[in-house]
Amino acid sequence: MFEYGDAFSRNIGWLTTAEQQRIRSARIAIAGMGGVGGAHLVTLARLGVGRFVIADFDEFSVHNFNRQAGAFLSTVGKPKVQVMERVALDINPEAEIRRLDDGVTAQNLDRFLDGVDVYVDGIDFFAIEARRMVFEACHQRGIPTLTAAPLGIGAALLYFDPRGMSFERYFQLEGRDRNEQFARFIAGLSPAMLQRSYLAQPSAVNFAERRGPSTVMACDLCAGLMGTSVLKLLLGRGPLRAAPWALQFDAYRQQLKWTWRPGGNANPLQWLLLKLIRPRLNLGA
Repeated sequence: MFEYGDAFSRNIGWLTTAEQQRIRSARIAIAGMGGVGGAHLVTLARLGVGRFVIADFDEFSVHNFNRQAGAFLSTVGKPKVQVMERVALDINPEAEIRRLDDGVTAQNLDRFLDGVDVYVDGIDFFAIEARRMVFEACHQRGIPTLTAAPLGIGAALLYFDPRGMSFERYFQLEGRDRNEQFARFIAGLSPAMLQRSYLAQPSAVNFAERRGPSTVMACDLCAGLMGTSVLKLLLGRGPLRAAPWALQFDAYRQQLKWTWRPGGNANPLQWLLLKLIRPRLNLGA
């Protein structure tokens, strides 16, 4: 028989009993239930978060098997958001889950963010318009936002404090064409570019086909960074460095790097990085 205190009792020690109850009462919104989004949901459900809003419009496919938490032969062709809702409820049947089967849209954005304590980004890399919409809405509503990107065999973490630099100010995407937005998104996520030296088959990066490589190790590392950051925000457990700070940890190279880019992609160091990124991604000038 499920009992919340027993299910999450092994958290106690690293959390106090009172802190666990704060975690239980929190509401976390996650857009995207794929590689990182699904891992985030499982990690936060096992942390004991009691309320979620989850959104995705996609179904599981065989090509998701290498990294996505809900991808199995038994789930091929099934909606990701429905599968992951069942996974979370299998961990905590008392969890309150608000499910958006059409992903996040302008029409359901208010419902997605209603009563949310923290927004956790799991939107597909190429869905840049949806990401910009959600981050801007969170900034306007005063909702802390976090994104963790799986890069190579590592993870990059960005935190946007609603009192500080916004997603748009950091990435500088307004007025840029779509390919330039992708280049700027990569540059902003990974100013340190720790992953670039060991890309074994560059042809696997194909922006025309909207695909790129990813690993389960990277997704799992993202979930660990994300779960820890959400915990710190909810409990007020010490500071998180907000943008224009960015953190990248690369397990393959066994390196951790903090970067600080005042002005975000308007920083001269980022101009140099963009000159490096554009031709490598065949994005043009």
